[in-house]
This record gives sequence, structure tokens and C-alpha cells, in this order.
Amino acid sequence: MKSILIAAVVGLIVAVTLTPFLIKLFSRPGFGQEIREEVKQHQAKRGTPTMGGVAILIAMWIGYLVSVIVRMITERGGGPTASAWLLLFLTTGCGLVGFLDDFIKIRNKRNLGLRQRAKLIGQTLIAVTFGIGVLLFRNDFGLTPGSVRLSYTHDLKFITFGAIGFVIFAVLLIAAWTNAVNFTDGLDGLAASSSVMVLGSYVAICFFQFRNACWVLPANSAAYPGCYAVRDPLDLAVVAAAAVGGCVGFLWWNAHPARIIMGDTGSLALGGMIAGLSILTKTELLLVVIGGLFVIEMASDIIQIIGYKTRKIRIFKMAPFHHHFELSGWAETTIFVRFLLLAAVSAAIGLGLFYADWLSLTGG
Repeated sequence: MKSILIAAVVGLIVAVTLTPFLIKLFSRPGFGQEIREEVKQHQAKRGTPTMGGVAILIAMWIGYLVSVIVRMITERGGGPTASAWLLLFLTTGCGLVGFLDDFIKIRNKRNLGLRQRAKLIGQTLIAVTFGIGVLLFRNDFGLTPGSVRLSYTHDLKFITFGAIGFVIFAVLLIAAWTNAVNFTDGLDGLAASSSVMVLGSYVAICFFQFRNACWVLPANSAAYPGCYAVRDPLDLAVVAAAAVGGCVGFLWWNAHPARIIMGDTGSLALGGMIAGLSILTKTELLLVVIGGLFVIEMASDIIQIIGYKTRKIRIFKMAPFHHHFELSGWAETTIFVRFLLLAAVSAAIGLGLFYADWLSLTGG
């Protein structure tokens, strides 16, 4: 538990202190955010510094590494684990793709960055590497970071992908969640605060999995159906906690009116991390509930496209969903608070389902 707290506090301090430096750096002429012309309410934000997701990434890395170093010194614990390295790789890789996208937008002074093909290739290469990696690095208990089976809170025995099928599934899952978080990043503080809810839930889930890991229970783990065959859950909790601290520290400067925007650097990184956590903790289906707000935002965009392509009608005034309410006259802060409540409720329901499933398996 101490490692988790250290990672969160260090991540918070780093993000709070680093972000003002990034604001100054990215406030130079030519570094401002471009705004979609149809979003009239946001035209005043044109020129706001972007690429603030760099602060979250740096805070995550420093928070995690400091926590590991302290653990190694004070508890003589082990160093970074394979699961943590894989999660850090995925998060940073997706963030790098986002950074290139943001940089091209800024350089060309338009709201279009990397070409769609280049962006897709970059994300796919990172996701494929991650998907292959999680099936390697077997530990002393025979566990790999990932599993070829679809999972809810444990692997579902009746759905298996095979190695190739799993890698394809991982690519699609990572693409879906990176886009979902990216769609949500349209209001000051919304993506970062919603990510805090989801990542905070995963800190709790990972710690619970650590306390109920199959290898720490007595006798044969088969006698304890509620135990979790997850590799390195405590280290995953530490990485997630460092990211939570980074998001909260960034929110200090990103709250309305935002002095800096996370950009695709942050949204793609956070989306990748959330997808990676679901794979590494074997909760891919449960994440649909925990990240309910992200699901709604992405679904609204898909519905809008289908409606226009098939019937030439617009279901919403504008997609993603939060823009519909802006065009309906809602204040940005009102939308933010209500959407954040939705994110909190979704995370709470997800945690409740996770715990209820454990009770049902253990007969509690």
C-alpha cells in the first residue's frame, strides 16, 4: 500500500510543478491549440497551449520509478516487473503517436495532424508489440501478463482467441479505447477527471487482486475460486496510481478555464493505459461499465455517422455527445459536472460488479 501512495503523491507533485513550465514552453507563438470551426463556443480557446499530456506521462514514469526505488531500498523488494514495463510501453507509445499528431497540427496550424494511415500504423505497431509481449514473460507460477481468453473479472473458459486472435483483439481494443478517450477530450478537464475515475478504480482492483492472488492463498488455489491469476497486480496498481497523481496534478491547470490542453498526447496515452490495464487485469468486459462515459461518447459519434451515412440525418446536433449539449445552450461547466458524475457512477457500478462477482465465487 505504501508503494501505491508514494507513486500517487510523487506523480501529483511532478505534474503540478511541471505543467506551468509546459504552459510557458508551449505558449510560444505557433504552439497554440487549433479549434474545430463548427464549435463556436470554443473559439476563445484558440491558441491555448496543448500537448499537456507530456506532464502526465512524465509524472507517471517518475512516480512509478521513485516508488520502485523506495521499495527496493526499504523493503528489499524486487525491481520493475514485466507487466509494469509492458503497461508503461503501451502508454508511452500511444502518447508518442499523439505527440506527433499534436505537433503536426501545431506546425500546420490546422485541426488535422497525422494522416489517418500513419496514425493507424503507429498505433497498430505499438498494440501488436504489446499484444505479443503480454503472452510472453512467464513467471515462476506459470503466469504471463496477458491471457488468450476473453475476461470479465476472470478468464471466461468458453471464449478463447488463440495467440493470433488475441493479438488482433488487443489491437482493436486499444484502438477503441484510445479513440474513446480522445472523443471525450473536448471540454476543459473532462478527459483527465474521467480518467482519474477509471484509473482510480483500477488501483483498487489491482490491489484487491494482489491481496487475493491465487499464489498467496494456502493449499491448492483450485479450492479458492475467488482468487485471481493475475501477474504483478501490485506493480500495476503502482503504475495506475502514478498516472492518477499525474492526472490530478494536471487537472489543477486544465480545469475550466483551462490554461493548457492535454491534446492527443494525453488522450491517446490514457486510452492506451486503460485498455492495457483491462488486458493485464483480465477485466476487458468489466471496463465497458467502469469506463461508461467513454463508451457513451464514442457510441454517440458512431451513431451520428451511421445516421448520416444511412438516412442523411443527424441524430445529435453535433458529436461527440458533449457538443450536443453545448449547442443546446448548456454551460460548459454544467456539462462537465454532470458528465463527471456519470463517470463516477459508472466507475462505482463497475467496482460494485467486481466485488459482487468475487462474493458470488467465494460464497461470501
